[in-house]
Amino acid sequence: MALTLLPGTAQAHTLLVMGDSLSAAYGIDPQAGWVSLLERKLGKGYPVINASISGETTSGGAARLPELLKQHHPDIVLLELGGNDGLRGLSPQQMKVNLAKMVERSRAEGARVLLLGIEVPPNYGPAYTNAFRNVFTQLADEYGLPLVPFLLEDVDLDSMLQADGIHPTAEAQPIILANVWAKLEPMLADDVDDQR
Repeated sequence: MALTLLPGTAQAHTLLVMGDSLSAAYGIDPQAGWVSLLERKLGKGYPVINASISGETTSGGAARLPELLKQHHPDIVLLELGGNDGLRGLSPQQMKVNLAKMVERSRAEGARVLLLGIEVPPNYGPAYTNAFRNVFTQLADEYGLPLVPFLLEDVDLDSMLQADGIHPTAEAQPIILANVWAKLEPMLADDVDDQR
């Protein structure tokens, strides 16, 4: 089913992607990244603002978000941050506080939030890995957020990562988009229902 909007309503359906290198198409052609693929899939009725920055942490995202919300007035914020916190061994509890701030700020500006979770390598041990993973499920439960538990679900981590062993290749991007789309599409359908 194609999603179409009346002229003049597009601004109310802007999507803002707040992410790190996984959403900034690090190491590949930006046009091949999942955010660009999403933009093409949606068409002109849904402008997609990619405010993702490689290396971004949740604290950096929390600091940048208020100005981006005022500038773009998004209807939906796709929140994909935390990976760099995990790679640096930063506190999962502080990460949760930062992400919660972003959820609350987004909602205060009238936007809904789709939370995109990520896993960290087991370098810091199972206790850290579990605490990190739980941040996303706890936030989704506490705020009633749609959640993609693991952004790279179904990506072949043996053959679809770049040489650094962290960043997905261009071949992985359609899979990532499919993971996001499964949770995003119902949110967009709600928008269309609201227009009727």
